[in-house]
Amino acid sequence: MRRSISSPLAASLLALAGLAASASEQPPTTESYSEQVNVSEVLLDVIVTDSQGNVIVGLTPQDFKITEDGKPVELTGATFYSSRRFLGGEQELAKASGAIDTVPKSRYFILFFEEQQRANADNPGLGLIQRQLEAVRESKKWVQHDKQLDDFVAVVSYDTRLKLHQDFTQDARAVLAGIDSAAKGADPGSNWPSRQAKPGEISLRAGLPTGRELDKKTTRLYDALSVLADASKGIVGRKNVIFFGMGFGDLNSFGLYQPDPRYYPPMIQSLNSANVAVYTLDIVPNNVEYQLSNSLHQLASETGGRFFDNFTSFLTPLQQIGSENSGYYLLAYRSAHPSSAKGYQRVKIESKNPEFQVRSREGYSYGG
Repeated sequence: MRRSISSPLAASLLALAGLAASASEQPPTTESYSEQVNVSEVLLDVIVTDSQGNVIVGLTPQDFKITEDGKPVELTGATFYSSRRFLGGEQELAKASGAIDTVPKSRYFILFFEEQQRANADNPGLGLIQRQLEAVRESKKWVQHDKQLDDFVAVVSYDTRLKLHQDFTQDARAVLAGIDSAAKGADPGSNWPSRQAKPGEISLRAGLPTGRELDKKTTRLYDALSVLADASKGIVGRKNVIFFGMGFGDLNSFGLYQPDPRYYPPMIQSLNSANVAVYTLDIVPNNVEYQLSNSLHQLASETGGRFFDNFTSFLTPLQQIGSENSGYYLLAYRSAHPSSAKGYQRVKIESKNPEFQVRSREGYSYGG
């Protein structure tokens, strides 16, 4: 026989049950305490050398320290890539890291000549034309004697617009012809669709604006470097721009260089997003103090390249660039950003060994 509940305690229980039922009928609250995030893998190439410029092999994730906005991130991988086979002890050191790609990788170099005719007219005493001819002559020697067979090299120049004299090629003779074209200030013509590379070819031209758009979009040096970076974005791997120039930007009231806030940050972000390192070679003679050369130092530093000045022969920095690009580490880690966000993330990469020198780009783009 069933018994009815009539005690005060039972009545309270029934009341609470009614409240619970009523609450269950209410629509769920829409308040959210967290935003959706996208977790993506970040890949950054890093060159590590000793004080003499020799590439260091055999490092592991534990040998690096990476921070985003001052907060450390945990590396998930550090793979060493090289453009050559390892010999002797190098092979053992590389294997010791447990993460080495033993297949030689092609390297990508873009010789970028800033034409000096107008600058020489404004500064006739600097001998800029002579310095440019020296840069051309030493670049040709580098191609003839130091370029590796698997290296892809392209040649561009800039006066009031970007000019492509030679697309990426492994043919040394074609590169030499491109350098001669740049030295003469020749006009290679517009980038018409009929001149596009074949599908599957390594090409800058395929990514450049076509027709007269290339002229219109590269009226400033900042824009020329940005467009060049965007054109190389589809080419997997580290791209190295070797820039022969005298600097850019403005001088403030104290006569010191200051980057243009309208154009400099977008240029740096384009270069870093496309994995392009810029090596800058100061074309101004060694005995001349020139404040805009600081722009070359900043450009190289923020893209993982290197600034060269006070050298006797252009061949010396060219050989050093080739040497340090014989191997690099590809560091991997995971980073989270709000799913709706689009932006640029600054990164700081250091070696835990203070005697090693680390060069890497200073950020990457995310979202969109």
